[in-house]
Amino acid sequence: MTGSQICFDVEGESLEATILSPDKLVPGILFIHGWGGSRDQDMVRAEEIAQLGCICFTFDLRGHARHAEERNRVTRSHGLADVVAAYDYLVGQDQVDPSAIAVVGTSYGGYLATLLTAVRPVNWLALRVPALYPDEHWDVPKAMLDRDLINAYRARFRTGREDKALAACERFAGDVLIVESEHDDYVPHETISSYMSAFHNSNSLSYRILKGADHSLRNEGCRRAYNQLLLTWIEEMVRGGRRSSTPHQQAAGEMPSQAYRLADR
Repeated sequence: MTGSQICFDVEGESLEATILSPDKLVPGILFIHGWGGSRDQDMVRAEEIAQLGCICFTFDLRGHARHAEERNRVTRSHGLADVVAAYDYLVGQDQVDPSAIAVVGTSYGGYLATLLTAVRPVNWLALRVPALYPDEHWDVPKAMLDRDLINAYRARFRTGREDKALAACERFAGDVLIVESEHDDYVPHETISSYMSAFHNSNSLSYRILKGADHSLRNEGCRRAYNQLLLTWIEEMVRGGRRSSTPHQQAAGEMPSQAYRLADR
């Protein structure tokens, strides 16, 4: 919100006034779907969040949707390059405030989202069932990675000393939402615990379990519950960021984000 001091005339008198107008720039929200998904899966969430006054951007990773024929050739390196390019495109839009960017990632998309924070500034990070992968074989096609090796890797608690995605989480200083599915056959609780522990430098960390949910949210009720959870969290983050940027609050000495820390860290 920006304010200007003005005067206007009434019957020969000049009255002082302040006119307030919305900030020209608005937050940008980048959605990253999971492996085997598409941008369509985030469309309902993006439409709801856009109504908060945000610009939302969903896209199809290489190897998906129209590019499904590339599935067996794309690597994690390709995936990260796609995400960085999508981020740059979003931030390059005239209406987007580059200092107010949220990234919402699901499973493989959550993994890529954490890696993105190491190379681009991100304020808010929402991760649903974020996956982990061994750093080895980075340039091996994602579809060709050993599933048994991945499952064994996720079944043990990991730290940033052995995993570059978790190392990025350890350096992240923004606000974080982590959502776990109660009946997840792909991302076990040990992986979620690794992520939660890694965000020890975050401004806030909110953790939720979707009761009765599987990894893919095949149940409509679970999808609605997640949509509402995400919408509520994004709304809190965006409105908190907007309030903290107003001149009278800065003069009062409020911290930009600390005043709106989530209480359930």
